[in-house]
Amino acid sequence: MTLEEIHGQQPMPAGHDWMQGAGTALHELLVSAQRRGCLTAGVYESAKLMNVDPDNVAFCVLAADQEDEGDIALQIHFTLIQAFCCENDIDIVRVNDVAKLAAIVGPSEDSGEPRDLHCILITNPNEEGWKDPALQKLNLFCEESRNVNDWVPTITLPE
Repeated sequence: MTLEEIHGQQPMPAGHDWMQGAGTALHELLVSAQRRGCLTAGVYESAKLMNVDPDNVAFCVLAADQEDEGDIALQIHFTLIQAFCCENDIDIVRVNDVAKLAAIVGPSEDSGEPRDLHCILITNPNEEGWKDPALQKLNLFCEESRNVNDWVPTITLPE
């Protein structure tokens, strides 16, 4: 008997298609949020926003390349952001490819400089009726991941 059977939970779908669907949904969400002005990039900018208005944050993405795994300060920031997101019921995922994120969201609109993409927040837009289907897919993905005790699932972005 598996742990899922004991607790009446369905096991997480095993398969490349399901994970690829989450990666595609994340790509769509990032593009849509940036177009609507609902994207905040940067560890410090994200922390400030979460401190001031946590109810406005809809989703969080943490990104780190392999070389970032040794950055203790960044890992401490990630731990604090994860704790804050869990405390405020904000879904959160990890991405292991900052370069793909940079290709999606691009440089800063103000200065044209590369952005800190280690943390990206998707905020609720001012429009009341906005329901992004990609956000709903990712919320479901995160919920199903939590059912199998994967509290911060890792998503692979599509090529």
